[in-house]
Amino acid sequence: MMQSDPIGFFLALSFALGAFLGGGWWCLRRWSQARHLLDTPTSKIRSAAQGYVELYGVLEALPDMQIRGPLTGKPCVWWRFRIEEYRSSGKKRNWRVIESGASDAWLRLADGTGECLIDPRGAEIRAAVREVWEGSQRHPLGPAKTGLFSFLGGGQRYRYSEERFHVGQPLYAIGDFRTLGASQQGFDRHAAQGEVIREWKGDYAGLLRRFDSDGNGELDEQEWNRVRLAAQLEAEDRHRHKAAEPAWHQMGKPAERQPFILSNSGEDELARHFYWQAAAGAVLCVAGAVATAWLLGVQHW
Repeated sequence: MMQSDPIGFFLALSFALGAFLGGGWWCLRRWSQARHLLDTPTSKIRSAAQGYVELYGVLEALPDMQIRGPLTGKPCVWWRFRIEEYRSSGKKRNWRVIESGASDAWLRLADGTGECLIDPRGAEIRAAVREVWEGSQRHPLGPAKTGLFSFLGGGQRYRYSEERFHVGQPLYAIGDFRTLGASQQGFDRHAAQGEVIREWKGDYAGLLRRFDSDGNGELDEQEWNRVRLAAQLEAEDRHRHKAAEPAWHQMGKPAERQPFILSNSGEDELARHFYWQAAAGAVLCVAGAVATAWLLGVQHW
C-alpha cells in the first residue's frame, strides 16, 4: 500500500521524522532550562555578581509611567494580548489570530536590598493574571459579557486574551545582570590620564596657552611633564565626581543561549513544569522514532 501511494508515504514519514526531531529538541531544551533554574542560586540585588543571575522580589511601579492593558484598560506594569477571529468554512472551524502584541516597558523589581530595572524584550514571560473572553467587536472596550448578549448586532465572533503584571506581585527573574555607573568600574589612572591628554590635544592652541611657559610655540620635556601631571589630577577629579553618582542595576536577555525568564511563579514550580514538558517531548521523540522505523520497514518490505 505504501508503494502504491508514494505521496502519502512521504507525508507520513515527514510527520514521523518531525515528531522525532521536534520532540527530541523540545525535551533537551526544557530539561536544560530546568537545570539552569535549579543550578543558579538566588541572589540579592545589592550583592549580585555580574553576569547570569537569578532574582526574586516584588514588582514596583516606575515613576511617571501610566500603563494600561490595551483590551481591558486595567492599570498594570506589563501586558500581552491576543485577538482571535472565529472562522467557519464547511466542516472546518477554528480560531485564527488576527492581532497580538506585548508591552516593551521596563519593569522594576525590588527585593529589600535594592532595585533592578528589567528589559522584558526577548524573555519567556509567564504571568499569573490572564483574562479570556469573547465578543462581537474586533477591539473590545473592556471585558465583554459572554453569552447571547455579546453577539447581538453582528454574527462575527472574536476571542480576546490579555495577560498582565501588576504592582505588588512577586516576580522571579533569571537573566543577564549588570551594574552600571562609574563607582562600579575600576580606575585605570594611566588610561584616564591619556584620555584627558588626547582631549586637550584637540585644542592644541589652548594647550599651549596653558603650559607653554617660555612662549616659543612648543612644549619641551619639562612642560610636557606639567601637562601629564595636570592631566592625571584632572582624571582623578573626574573619577571622584563619577564615583559619587549612584549606580543602578539592570537585567536583560543573555548573550549566551541561557534562559531569560520572568514569572510570577517561583523556581520550583517553573522547574517542575519544564520537567513535565521535557517528558512530553521525550514521549513524542520515541513515538516519532518508532513510527519512522516502522514506515521505513514497511517501505523496504
